[in-house]
Amino acid sequence: VQLQASGGGSVQPGGSLRLSCAASGTVVIMGWYRQAPGKRRELAATINRGGSTQYADSVKGRFTITGLNGRNTVYLRMNDLKPEDTAVYYCNANGFSGSSWGQGTQVTVSS
Repeated sequence: VQLQASGGGSVQPGGSLRLSCAASGTVVIMGWYRQAPGKRRELAATINRGGSTQYADSVKGRFTITGLNGRNTVYLRMNDLKPEDTAVYYCNANGFSGSSWGQGTQVTVSS
């Protein structure tokens, strides 16, 4: 499975961004992970084909993951962004052929 991610960029605190990720093959679950400088990669949000979602506690109520309902594309809407959300965001997809990672996209939240 190949992944094509887009979105990200720089925004001021309180701003919003949207990430999107398209998979080339059949996937069962897709999501976004993030890695801040000097920290381990961590889950941000995932969604499966049944529509069930999972969020990190730190993003609940601010991030919304949608998609994967007939199309192999997911979107991550990020609202009320905080400086601690600054990280490289990686798309991940899991399907019958295994797990795949996208190339990463930078999100920077700074005033």
